[in-house]
Amino acid sequence: MLHNRESTADLLEIIEAHQDGNLRGVWHCFNGSLEEGKKAIALGLHLGIGGVITFKNAGVAEVVANLPLASLILETDSPYLTPTPFRGKRNEPSYLSYIVEKLSLVKDQSPEQVIQQTSENARMLFGI
Repeated sequence: MLHNRESTADLLEIIEAHQDGNLRGVWHCFNGSLEEGKKAIALGLHLGIGGVITFKNAGVAEVVANLPLASLILETDSPYLTPTPFRGKRNEPSYLSYIVEKLSLVKDQSPEQVIQQTSENARMLFGI
């Protein structure tokens, strides 16, 4: 799990320097640009998508719309970054349904397809 805050260029540069085909992980609470997302995926990372995708002016939904669902992982960041309509309250795992709903809209897929693919992504990434 990679927690990146105002260090995207450094994060991607370090991973690129050490990527020998065995590095993998999740960019926690992805909120980068389309180019950064594509580069992270090319380097073997999955992108953690949480409540920020539901925030009206965050820009995450527009970026994620152009990234492959096969590289996305759902996350809550509980107790923070609670999805709309509960923004400002304590986040909890039961709110993942709001993230699935928004992700299904931006990816033009059914919620069931989003759940199936992101669950498979997690199983592959974590070997479960």
